[in-house]
Amino acid sequence: MAERDSVYRYNAEAYGANAAPQPKAPVKPEKPEEQPPITMKRTEVKSGSLFNIILVSALAFVMLGTVIYSLDRRNTMYSKVSSLNNELELAEAENVRLQSELESKMSAKNVEDYAENELGMKKIDSSQIKYIEIQTDDVVSIPKQNEGVLAKVREIFDRCVEYFRG
Repeated sequence: MAERDSVYRYNAEAYGANAAPQPKAPVKPEKPEEQPPITMKRTEVKSGSLFNIILVSALAFVMLGTVIYSLDRRNTMYSKVSSLNNELELAEAENVRLQSELESKMSAKNVEDYAENELGMKKIDSSQIKYIEIQTDDVVSIPKQNEGVLAKVREIFDRCVEYFRG
């Protein structure tokens, strides 16, 4: 421990150029001058500084509360969107199921079964079919009817317009 407090000095002139350094006796550091004892100064608190600290603290709490409230509202909205998306997926699945059920009920076989069993209808036989023969050689001609005075005047006017147009 004493070696740590000692200070060794090397003087090259005293020993020659090739001489090994010889440790000297430890030199005790000089006693520093006495310093006056440390005393604390009393500082006076300004009258407005306590009010400013309280005001800034209140403002910080309000801002923190606002941030927490906005995060809570955002999480609430995200959960509502998620639940509505789940409801939408369920509704779409139900729609697909109902569409396939409707298509199966509207098939020709199901309609035929319903008509036979529920409504008491039967398929027609060939004996129930009656054919009507139509003669295609007949031509129906409608005789020209008597026209009124206004129709005759209009016909004359139309002929005149056609004549002048060429």
